[in-house]
Amino acid sequence: MPTLAEVVDLIHSWYPPATADSWDAVGLVAGDPAAPVAKVLLAVDPAPEVAQEAAEWGADLLLVHHPLLLKPVHSVAATTPKGRTLTTLQRSGCALLTAHTNADQAVGGVSEAMAHVLGLRDVEPLLPAPAAPVDKLTVLVPVAGAGAVRAALAAAGAGRLGDYDHASFSSPGEGRFRPLDGASPTIGQVGRVETVEEVRVEVVLPRQDRAAVVRSMLAVHPYEEPAYDVVELADPGLAPTGTGRIGSIEPVTLRGFAATVAKALPPTAHGVRVAGDPEQLVGRVALCGGAGDFLLDHVRGTDADVYVTSDLRHHPASEFREHDGPALVDVAHWAAEWTWLPVVAAALTGALGDTVETRVSTLATDPWKFRI
Repeated sequence: MPTLAEVVDLIHSWYPPATADSWDAVGLVAGDPAAPVAKVLLAVDPAPEVAQEAAEWGADLLLVHHPLLLKPVHSVAATTPKGRTLTTLQRSGCALLTAHTNADQAVGGVSEAMAHVLGLRDVEPLLPAPAAPVDKLTVLVPVAGAGAVRAALAAAGAGRLGDYDHASFSSPGEGRFRPLDGASPTIGQVGRVETVEEVRVEVVLPRQDRAAVVRSMLAVHPYEEPAYDVVELADPGLAPTGTGRIGSIEPVTLRGFAATVAKALPPTAHGVRVAGDPEQLVGRVALCGGAGDFLLDHVRGTDADVYVTSDLRHHPASEFREHDGPALVDVAHWAAEWTWLPVVAAALTGALGDTVETRVSTLATDPWKFRI
């Protein structure tokens, strides 16, 4: 049976907390990392009724999408809803873990889960996450000293490509220089032009390590004044993670697609709201789990025929359509994000086997309960 710390580390390996937005509050909220975990309940909201479900089932961990303590509070007494949630969980020995915006962008995250539920294929991020900034260092070094320079670059963190390290490229050439008065050349004489067989060594490196890598190279380079350059590389925009998703479906009318959405998501009083010509054909679908109106301007620049998200407001939606933007499908926030829970449950089972039992809560914590 795994410990809470082991389960948390596993979930964080899928949804790294460092990828969460700066305003977010993710990670372990309550619980003893050394405690064993045999049962995990998954839910969208850490609502009091969800905490009660966890307690009655005997869950050791409640994994939720929405943070309990996103905004500062001055009390977690049981006289408040947040306090009741924590009190219920603590009395039953159930820990609380949140994966929010770190789960939104990830591979196998909220938007990707929703895309698969809606039948999208060739899915990719709608707004790819920026890659970590990378530089390329090129240095010219005499042949005899190239091995030491390559080793120093690798030790400083350069030449790392995915699951590989010590990666570099070398090409031979001739270096020419003339030492001037005051120089102490390793090779050659003052006042005389020298030609040296050199190697051009190229490596990539994290931009944050630039200074350390250059210092390491200079420390072992045999020349008094090495020739080198550092170039900042452009982000190619190929990250597998990012905000929202976009993909393709077999062409269908907007009315037919909206019916598919309604059938695929858990039913809510909100239902499925649609803006657009019911008979227009839909083949490219953009979506964002949760509130996605912040992506409207970006969606207009894509080839999407329809954009599916939640919590669309009157004026942004109206202006989007007035600019001939894609059709809009607005669904309940809770229902869209609920599609992620079975994905995480299956991943936990796949990783931990029968040592941990999982359950996806079906309590509808969407605030809207009926419509007239």
